[in-house]
Amino acid sequence: MTPSSFTLPRRGLYALTPDDAGDIDTLVARVLAVVAGGAALVQYRDKSAPDAERRSRAAALVQACHAAGVPLIVNDSVTLAAVTGAAGVHLGRDDGPLADARAALGNRAIIGVSCYDSLARARDAVAAGADYVAFGSVYPSATKPGAVRCPLEVIAAARAELPVPIVAIGGITPENASAVVAAGAGLLAVIGALFERGDGAAAARAFAPAFT
Repeated sequence: MTPSSFTLPRRGLYALTPDDAGDIDTLVARVLAVVAGGAALVQYRDKSAPDAERRSRAAALVQACHAAGVPLIVNDSVTLAAVTGAAGVHLGRDDGPLADARAALGNRAIIGVSCYDSLARARDAVAAGADYVAFGSVYPSATKPGAVRCPLEVIAAARAELPVPIVAIGGITPENASAVVAAGAGLLAVIGALFERGDGAAAARAFAPAFT
């Protein structure tokens, strides 16, 4: 299978799945709830499940999200993105060269890169062909309590200089989202404030004012 062709949204809510999302049917239902609430992009992020289970989960999410018209990308694994037909992949520092991901997934795939607090890394990623660059943790994060912190000033500098969408991640909530967007982030990557608040659709809708 090859990645589906989707246009990367430049603004909006970017939902990342939690590790404790339940069985496949529950995971899909929870993700579709946040999509119904307005999530424009979804990432399957799973650091704990066995490989076979991750493949089944990713395939189910690809089918559900793409049917809903929202691109689903996979965290870390180019191979998993390729075999499930995901819209793309998100690469961290240890996930291999972007050029290899592009060769495996094709020119239409969405490829994002974690840049932490480094504008220099973001410049290099854009030069290598990244479709978006991600900065964070912007605020303290329960998902990654030891993550590097990224000041909003770095996001503002990236927005002023780089042509691709800027993603912010880490501790983002409806209460602080507007400040992050004002700094220059087009996409807000969120886990806890979406999936730990009961009604996923309502949790997603709570972010809408940040983009108006």
